[in-house]
Amino acid sequence: MSPPLRAVSDGPLSIRTFLLPELPGVQVVRYRTDTRLWHSVKEYFAVVMTYSGRAEWWGRGKVRSTTPRTIDLKQKGEVHRDLRRDGPSRFQVITFEEAFITEAREALGSPASSHLRRLQLDREQAAAAPFVRLHALLDEDRVEPSHPLELQTALTEALSALAMCFGDSDEPKQGSHRPVRLALEALHDALEQGITLEALARHAGMDKFHLCRVFREEVGMPPYAYLTHLRISRARRLLSQGLTPSEVALRVGLYDQSQLNRHFKRIVGLTPGQFARAVQ
Repeated sequence: MSPPLRAVSDGPLSIRTFLLPELPGVQVVRYRTDTRLWHSVKEYFAVVMTYSGRAEWWGRGKVRSTTPRTIDLKQKGEVHRDLRRDGPSRFQVITFEEAFITEAREALGSPASSHLRRLQLDREQAAAAPFVRLHALLDEDRVEPSHPLELQTALTEALSALAMCFGDSDEPKQGSHRPVRLALEALHDALEQGITLEALARHAGMDKFHLCRVFREEVGMPPYAYLTHLRISRARRLLSQGLTPSEVALRVGLYDQSQLNRHFKRIVGLTPGQFARAVQ
C-alpha cells in the first residue's frame, strides 16, 4: 500500500489517509485520538475496525458499544454520534465507492433493499471474517507488503460479505416515518444549493413543526445540522481528490473558505488544509 506523503496531527488527534493504486475507489483512513467525541454523517458505505479503546455511540435509534472485538458497518447517509469514549482510541476506516457496492449486489443477486440489516458484527462471527482479513492486509503494523492480487481478492470477498448484509433489518424496528426519508433525500439533493425548511417540509409532506420533531427523533440531529455534516463529509472526499479548500467550499454549498474552515475544524478536528496534507 502506498503511504501518504504526510500524516497530520492536532494535539492528540492524528489522521492518516491512504488512496490505494492497487484498489482504486477504496480509501483507508487511520485515526488515533483521545476522548474527543465524533459526530458525522456517512457519505459512503464503510467498514471500521477498532484496535484499541472503547466507545458508546448512537446510531439508527439505539445506543451501541464499539470495542476491539467488534466490526462496525456504516450505512451511507446515516448519522454516527459518539456518546462516550473511554481513553485513547486507534481505529481504521475503509470506505468504498458506491459503484463497488452496486456491482457486488447485482452480481450476487442480493436483496433489493439498500438498507444494511445490521450496523455491527462480532469479530469472531463467520460473517465478519472477510472484513477482518481486508483490514489485516491494510493494517499499519503489517510488515510484509500485500500483493495486489491478494488485496483485490480480499476486497472482493469483503464486498461480497457486505452485499449479503443488505435487506430488512433483523434488529428491533424503531419506527420509520416516510416524511423523514423524503426529507433526507431532499437534503442530499440540496447539498450544493441548500434548501429552506418550508421547502423541505413541502417535499416531506408534513408541516415544519412535526417534521423538525420526528427528524430529530429518528436522525439524531436537526435538518440543518445533518446538511452541514453531509457537506463536510463530501468536503473530505473532495479534499482527498486534490481540490483546494476554496474550490471545495463552493462545491459543497458553503459561502466561502472561512465557513468551510469553521465547520470542518469543529466536526473533523483539523482544518481542511491539514486534512488535505494527510492525503496529497
